[in-house]
Amino acid sequence: MLAEIRELRSLFALQGRVIIALLLRELHTRFGRENIGFLWMIGEPALFCGGVTVMWTLVRPAHEHGLPVTAFVVSGYVPLTMWRHCLFRAVKAFEANGSLLFHRQVTPLDIIMARVILEITGTLMAALLVMIGAIILGFMEPPREYGILYLGLLLHIGFCLASALLVAALSELSDLVEKSVQVIAYLAIPFSGAFTMADWLPPKYRGWLLWSPSVQNIEMIRQGQFGHGVHAHFDIGYDVSMTVILLLLGLALVLSVRRHIEVQ
Repeated sequence: MLAEIRELRSLFALQGRVIIALLLRELHTRFGRENIGFLWMIGEPALFCGGVTVMWTLVRPAHEHGLPVTAFVVSGYVPLTMWRHCLFRAVKAFEANGSLLFHRQVTPLDIIMARVILEITGTLMAALLVMIGAIILGFMEPPREYGILYLGLLLHIGFCLASALLVAALSELSDLVEKSVQVIAYLAIPFSGAFTMADWLPPKYRGWLLWSPSVQNIEMIRQGQFGHGVHAHFDIGYDVSMTVILLLLGLALVLSVRRHIEVQ
């Protein structure tokens, strides 16, 4: 039993080193060493989040539905950016890194994990910069309930990973998926919960919107940001169950897709 545990720990440690090596390779490939180099990992999502936040702050009223618009946009657009970036980087991820699969230690799961970790880390660090700047300038306040905020972020990270696993596997099996991901990502924006709250909708439409794990996650994040100043709708049990189901489905597809990858 102890030998099996040691072997399992050794296997996890090996795959951890593989993922770190893939992370460093991805950083170097995407950002290089010139100018600010890997800091673009933070700068790129910061420009997206900061630009949208500034635009909404300038053109919209200071408060909408009783909520400060800057904090509302940050708490919604950051999770949306995280999901979209993970989705886009997952398309044909295995084909782009097919040569790495000649190494026995490298698996398709390692490849997509490295890309997702990179996107999530960059987006979260960019969000922290934008939030600190907005708080210092007086456009938003610090979060009220950190527990539910962190839970919402954790579940959203799981949802992003599950989405990336599904897209990575399906895009290897079908060119239609590859071509339609960007369209689907844009069409999904109204159903993501990024720019609206479930409580603002009529009850007959609210239920349909809450089928989306993204909406549930962002509702939790906004509960953490605004505390009792907002009426958030979410079901933690449903959200966890859906996230686990999507993760298991994504893992099953990724583990079975290797034979369809053309290694060159």
